[in-house]
Amino acid sequence: MNLIDDIVAQADALRAIRRDIHAHPELAFEETRTADLLAERLTAWGIPIHRGLGGTGVVGTIRGIRPDNGRTVGLRADMDALPMTEANTFAHASKHPGKMHACGHDGHTTMLLGAAQHLAEHRDFAGTVYVIFQPAEEQAGGAREMIRDGLFEQFPMEAVFGMHNMPGIPAGTMALSPGPVLASNSEFTVTVHGKGGHAAMPHLAVDPIPVAAQVLAAFQNIISRNKKPLEAAVISVTMIHAGDSANVIPNSCQMRGTVRAYTAETLDLIERRMRDVAELTCQANEARCDFDFQRIYPSTINHEAEALFARQVIESIVGPERLITQTPIMAAEDFAFMLEAKPGAYAFIGNGDGAHRDHGHGAGPCLVHNTSYDFNDEVLPLGATFLAKVARAWLARG
Repeated sequence: MNLIDDIVAQADALRAIRRDIHAHPELAFEETRTADLLAERLTAWGIPIHRGLGGTGVVGTIRGIRPDNGRTVGLRADMDALPMTEANTFAHASKHPGKMHACGHDGHTTMLLGAAQHLAEHRDFAGTVYVIFQPAEEQAGGAREMIRDGLFEQFPMEAVFGMHNMPGIPAGTMALSPGPVLASNSEFTVTVHGKGGHAAMPHLAVDPIPVAAQVLAAFQNIISRNKKPLEAAVISVTMIHAGDSANVIPNSCQMRGTVRAYTAETLDLIERRMRDVAELTCQANEARCDFDFQRIYPSTINHEAEALFARQVIESIVGPERLITQTPIMAAEDFAFMLEAKPGAYAFIGNGDGAHRDHGHGAGPCLVHNTSYDFNDEVLPLGATFLAKVARAWLARG
């Protein structure tokens, strides 16, 4: 594996930083301690910083010492944790109940920090690298907020690259492919309004619960009978709330859930059909419907040229046998907003099978958004090497 020597030499220091961040998780737009830590390190390495984009975002500017060729590139990592209580009991477990780095953003931040240190200490390149430490990836759209606050106007970059760890992919491997890699994320709320009454006399009421059940079942027909079979999409009803008593028919029943899709055309179809199904099913049952559909994140779609370029960089580091095809998944990621605004690509780095958690962890697989999850520190040098090399390679392009 062709790792950068001075990054490998910093492996213990990177591990310590990652575990410190893991022990002190901060939720979306609350990442002040993490931002302070980053600002201190970047400043110590002679990297000018800008704070405040997206609330708690930090952007560092690293300029090469060779004559400026006008080339620019951005590298992005997310900083926020999840509102979960950690099951792990090792020394670096979360010190804040109800907050946990269960998605590896502590590792993402540390890998970018390692790349920034290397680039700051080895500026034998032309052009400018912007290191973007983004808040609030988890459902809060921190990337969108940084863009709204002028990220790409204040730091004009030609392309932007990011990365996410992936449990189940062997450590030491990476994946990157052109096209859709993560789905859009939308959320819906359907409230069926009926007429309450005595459970023993349903004919005198309009029971919203069986109406909601019809709507729920019909939603799945949209996936199997309206959507093109080769277009991937998911409708999941994840919450149903109705009633307070066993012998009372409630006035209303509310369902909430998520929709995932890769293309705007498929998402448009699903939203339209869901609205029709909900409203017309209620009408047929003498009930009334409130339908709300919110598009949260767009699809994460890697630009072809930038993805193929970054694949070459990965292959030069890990070899062709450890560069695997990036399989699209239905999770969502707000790096999609950056890829809508700029060319770029989003890679996966293998986090292994969980064997690195050799003590002090809870039961269960080492998946993201799992209370037993922990980032694999062994891949920190690989991730930092990729980020540093993809930036250098981009700036050196003809």
